[in-house]
Amino acid sequence: MSWSPSMHRMLLFAFICLLFHHTQCYSWKTAFLKQQVDHFSFANQDTYAQRYLVNSTYWKRGGGPIFFYTGNEGDIEWFAQNTGFMWDIAEEFGAMLIFAEHRYYGQSLPYGNKSYSDAKYLGYLTSEQALADFAELLAYVKSTNSGAAESPVIAFGGSYGGMLAAWMRIKYPHIITGAIAASAPILQFTGLTPCDAFNRVVTADFSSASAECAETIRKSWKALSKILVNDDGKEWIRTHWNLCVPLKGTEDVANLKDWLTNVWTNLAMVNYPYPANFLAPLPAYPVKAVCEHLTNSTLDDHSLLDEIFKGLSVYANFTGQTQCLDVSQQADQSLGDMGWDFQACTEMVMPMCGDGINDMFEAQPWNLEKYAEKCLKKWKVNPRPLMAPLIYGGRNISSSSNIVFSNGLLDPWSTGGVTKSLSDSLIAIIIPEGAHHLDLRAADPNDPPSVIKAREIEKQFISKWISSTKRDRKEIPKSFIVG
Repeated sequence: MSWSPSMHRMLLFAFICLLFHHTQCYSWKTAFLKQQVDHFSFANQDTYAQRYLVNSTYWKRGGGPIFFYTGNEGDIEWFAQNTGFMWDIAEEFGAMLIFAEHRYYGQSLPYGNKSYSDAKYLGYLTSEQALADFAELLAYVKSTNSGAAESPVIAFGGSYGGMLAAWMRIKYPHIITGAIAASAPILQFTGLTPCDAFNRVVTADFSSASAECAETIRKSWKALSKILVNDDGKEWIRTHWNLCVPLKGTEDVANLKDWLTNVWTNLAMVNYPYPANFLAPLPAYPVKAVCEHLTNSTLDDHSLLDEIFKGLSVYANFTGQTQCLDVSQQADQSLGDMGWDFQACTEMVMPMCGDGINDMFEAQPWNLEKYAEKCLKKWKVNPRPLMAPLIYGGRNISSSSNIVFSNGLLDPWSTGGVTKSLSDSLIAIIIPEGAHHLDLRAADPNDPPSVIKAREIEKQFISKWISSTKRDRKEIPKSFIVG
């Protein structure tokens, strides 16, 4: 691919309307920046085109802040659509909005169609390389936009993107003034958080809706194992659950159970107080909607699984448009499942386990050895479970500053989040009625009071960070010559 300066210009102006629930339209210009595939050595000189989105409608040229979304594992337009908080406050702060796409996701593929074909191409998919991309992009934006050189930069991100926002402030404090890290599980690593904590919160969400609901799910695993032991049982599941593809061997059965685990987990994550389509089109409080179908855990195995299917249909076919149940698709296709699977096999190793007693899942201990075997077989890589805490500090981040960590207690990822303030500038905000990064979503009439208050606190810190940056530039102390 040959590059010219014109390839750095704005290439596309897009209007995206959120038609499912919110009706406002978000507009942006799309641009691409030439980035190094490898920022940390000179052995690989390959480059690629990183996509980013820009909106300068309310930007106050000559010092207005830059609100920078640290893109995570998916198409950046999808995250731009689902991060309404940034759009809601842009005018108030006179901010430029930038949404940066994470390498190897969306259209930002370093090796095009070959990007996922071999570890020699995919090995550059790391958080460190992504952060370096973001740093280069901000340097470029500041140098090419008149009046942006002195603009303070506030990073925003949710989930893995929230981890990246926090880590940007930690690793690049000279570039990032402050960070809003929503639902950012920076502690969900070996030795930092118990592996069973996540599943306990998911179970608590379902139990809060109905104790019978969680018990029905708990009993469904054994019912599935009994029924799927032979071909007749597999055919029964195919017809009663309307599977797109019939189950054949033990691997298919394991995949079905993995899919179910992810569905229950996703429902807990997006248990929002209004209809939304973040991972799938869902009603308000989807956990409650599912549990309305799971009311009798004493049924025989076949009848119990019929109930389970009715509950699953809230997630898999709320619109009524789905022709069959596709257990190969976990969530919205804008998410990059393949890329995240690779990252989970390299540096994002987040141990998960359950005992089936204190949670509603099939008992599954954490076994790093077996986990590593699967990673080696699939991706030809060995996990480094201590890599992220070593690079970014784990719990030892008190030397950093200007980060707000927000966590909703309905969100299972809160177990790996920072839930206690570490200093007067490393702030924890707890949102009792909040699901996964609810505070980053657009304001809604059905928002609970706690998320409304959380956003106000976040705005106060953003304002404080911006003001302190301007004040610091004015209050540079004089130099001393001694001798």
